[in-house]
Amino acid sequence: MMRTGLLLTGLALSIAVGCNTDPGKGKPRAQVAAPVAATAAPASAVTYTFNETNSKVEYVGAKVTRKHHGSFGTFRGTVRLADADPTKSSVKVEIDTASIVSDDAKLTGHLKSPDFFDVQKFPKATFASTLIRAGGANGATHTVTGNLELHGIQKSITFPATLRIQDGSVAADAEFAINRKDFGIVYPGMPDDLIKEDVLIKLQLRADKTPKT
Repeated sequence: MMRTGLLLTGLALSIAVGCNTDPGKGKPRAQVAAPVAATAAPASAVTYTFNETNSKVEYVGAKVTRKHHGSFGTFRGTVRLADADPTKSSVKVEIDTASIVSDDAKLTGHLKSPDFFDVQKFPKATFASTLIRAGGANGATHTVTGNLELHGIQKSITFPATLRIQDGSVAADAEFAINRKDFGIVYPGMPDDLIKEDVLIKLQLRADKTPKT
């Protein structure tokens, strides 16, 4: 009986550890600092507008027992591209926080509450680049720095991204982890099912040249 109990305990611990996966494991972590002033793209820069049909803003969060995948359904943004060179360019993004969804309907409602995004008080999240450098971690083509305002807190974040310019469009892809507590989202979860601090952000952004009016 004792041996059986030990085996069951070991199995339970193995399951718990297996589920306790950090969503940012193996992914770059965003560097976080105080916000800095943005430098506008040159007046000659060409504006590209996000194509929401082909763009995605997704995330992966986790607690001890499982991961949760989700996304924001409503967002908009522009790329100001100068001389077809991302390092001379800038990007702005605005997200409607109430458009958040997850793979669990009950969780979706909870994420909108004051425990998490508090979407009534903070209806928008924004990002504005301040610097784009060539080269990046994990084979990325560039490193992007910009001011992220989330949950009423603004900080500068730096993360790797792969940027491509082709056929009148701009594509940007990135995966990086941020610590939700850096932006005042500190709800711990249930005592026996604690929530991970790191959240994996997954960006697939496609922008088309804005027609002249």
